[in-house]
Amino acid sequence: MAGGLGSRFGGDKQLVDVGPNGETFLDYAIRDALAAGIGSVVVVARTDLDALLRDHLARQHGPDLPLTIVHQDMHGPDRHKPWGTGHAVLSAASACPGPVVVLNADDHYGPTGVRRTVEALLAGGGSRGVILAFKLGRTLSSSGSVSRGVCRIAGDVLVELVETHGIRREHGRIVADDPSGQLPDDAPVSMNLWGLPEAAIARLPGQWAAFHAVHSDDPSAEFLLPEALDQQRAEGLLPIDVVGTEEPWIGITSREDLETARTALAET
Repeated sequence: MAGGLGSRFGGDKQLVDVGPNGETFLDYAIRDALAAGIGSVVVVARTDLDALLRDHLARQHGPDLPLTIVHQDMHGPDRHKPWGTGHAVLSAASACPGPVVVLNADDHYGPTGVRRTVEALLAGGGSRGVILAFKLGRTLSSSGSVSRGVCRIAGDVLVELVETHGIRREHGRIVADDPSGQLPDDAPVSMNLWGLPEAAIARLPGQWAAFHAVHSDDPSAEFLLPEALDQQRAEGLLPIDVVGTEEPWIGITSREDLETARTALAET
C-alpha cells in the first residue's frame, strides 16, 4: 500500500531513499516478498505517482518484475484524502483476489517476518488470516507519538485488536492517550502486515458499503483495514493467527526519523 499523502512526514514516504543504493522501503518489501514465494506484486498508489514509481521500480528490480499498479484515487468516491487502508485493499481486489500478503510501503518488516506470514497463511488452508506482531517498545518514534494496533492474544490467535493512539515514551514508561494508560514494552502490536485468504478480501465490499453509508460526507473518515478485519474476526468469520519476529521494525513517522532509519537499514 503506497497511496498515502505522508502528511506528518511532509512528502511522499513511498519514494524516499532509505537504503545505501537508493532503495525505498517498498524495494525491501518487494525483495522480501519475492524471496518468500510471492508470485506477483500489486502496488496501490495515487495516479500522480504512477510514472515515478514505474521508473524507480524498473531501475531497482529490472523489467521482469511481475508488477501491477492500481490507482486508489480512481476507485472513488472522489476526495483529496485517500479513503484508508481498507479501501486501498478493496481497490486492488480484482488484481489480487487472494490469498495475499498486505503491507505498508513505508515500513520495513524484515525478511523473517514476511516469510513467516506467508508460511502461516498457506498453512491456514484458505480460511484463516495472519497478522505479524512486533514488540511495542521496538516500534516507537523518538520524534513524537504514534498509533499502533495493540494485539490481545490467546494461544497464538488474535482475540482483540485495539487501535491505540498517542503512544510515546514518557519518564521511562510507555503511555498512550486513547485509550489512556500505560503499556508494557513487550506488548505485541501490528504494523499492518497481514496475510489474507480470498474470503476475507471478498467481504470487504460489503463492509465498505456499510462504512460509506455512514461516512460519505466526512472528509477525514477512513475505512481502515485493521478495523475491517477485526470486525470479521469478532463475527467469527476470520480466525487470525499471530506470528512474531525478533527482527526490528524500521519506519519513519516524521523527517526526524529518516537518518535513524537509514542507519538501521545499513546494519541489517
